[in-house]
Parts: sequence; structure tokens; C-alpha cells
Amino acid sequence: MSTSPKAESLPYRPNVAAMIFRPDGRILIARRTDQPGAGGPLSEGVWQCPQGGIDEGEDPHTAVFREVQEELGLDASTLSILREHPDWITYDLPDYLIGKALGGRFRGQTQKWFALAFTGTDADIRLDAQIPPEFDAFQWIELADLPSGNVGFKKPIYERLVQDFGPLATPA
Repeated sequence: MSTSPKAESLPYRPNVAAMIFRPDGRILIARRTDQPGAGGPLSEGVWQCPQGGIDEGEDPHTAVFREVQEELGLDASTLSILREHPDWITYDLPDYLIGKALGGRFRGQTQKWFALAFTGTDADIRLDAQIPPEFDAFQWIELADLPSGNVGFKKPIYERLVQDFGPLATPA
């Protein structure tokens, strides 16, 4: 947690995030373009589930589908909500990102997480749907492997979600 006085004076940004499950129980993880790293392994670059801010007056259900469409080019026809996390999960940015990340206006984010079922194919995923793209690579991994990869400062969130969404990782 950040203890910076500057951080404590800033609000949390309302955010949605999606853990996208294939029928085989694997989840989609994507590598951020703004973090160093190359190649495919989960240890190279910083990887995360798609997420993004909730627009003023926007419902979280609408926001999660909008964000997945913007970041991954996925049409809502290939997705459905499996589960909405009952809690808003809040995290603080590390001190070195205060004033830089999230437009410099927030101390962190409070997230509403959704587990989404994906019925499409890899060809439906378009990382170039957003300019500039937020991600440059994606892969499908076992949910249990997520926290052991390079997920940056969000590791505690992913550890919690492995527990909370774990039952969904069983193949259909």
C-alpha cells in the first residue's frame, strides 16, 4: 500500500476488469505495450487481464463489454457473464507511479471484476482494435499459473481472483 501523502489526497478510479475463460478453463492474459519485454513467456513483459475505466454514468456491465471490445476487439456475441465478483477490489498504485499512471489523477483503482465465457476463436481477438494498442501479445494460461507470472504490482489481486474464480477454471 502506498503511504505517500500525495497519494492519500487522490481518489480511486472506478474500473472494470475481465477474466475471460475458454471452454477448456484456460484464461486470456495479454502483454502490455507500455512495459518492457519481448517474446511469449509469461515472465517477459507485464501481463494482465483486460481492464479499464468506467465512464461517467456507465453501468459496470456495459463498461466491461466496452473495454473488452476496445482492447481486444471482441464482439459481445462471443462473450457472456459467468460471474460478477461480489466485491469491489481496490488497489493503490506504487509510489513511483503516483502522478504518472492513470493520468496522474488517481491513487489507484477500485475494480468490479467479471468472469466472462468466451465462445469465439483466437481469430476473433484483435489487439489492433484500439490505436495505440494496449497489448501486443496474448496467450491462454491455466488460472492457477497467473500469479506466478510477471503481473507487476497487481499480484495480490490475481492471487485473490485465483481463489474466487477458481471453480470456473474447470473445463466445460
